[in-house]
Amino acid sequence: MGFKLPAKILRRSFSNGRNDAEIIIPKGHFTVYVGDAQLIKKFVVPIWYLKQPSFQDLLSQAEQEFGFDHPMGGLTIPCNEDIFTDLVSRFNDL
Repeated sequence: MGFKLPAKILRRSFSNGRNDAEIIIPKGHFTVYVGDAQLIKKFVVPIWYLKQPSFQDLLSQAEQEFGFDHPMGGLTIPCNEDIFTDLVSRFNDL
């Protein structure tokens, strides 16, 4: 028997000297990198965000600006952290 994470989840991970490879991504989630070249934060988000039109818009912007490849293994979203967290917090109200 496993455990179920709540649907209302957005995690920001800080490395604090840890290797990102040590961070386990829960089933049903993926990583995104948010920010500009100066300050990029890693977030673990639920897959169901992919169904949200506003998140799909962010992915289209990411594809145009960065492509769908990141050396750390996730998607890079071209917006600042505050805008991203505000956007995805609205998903949790659905």
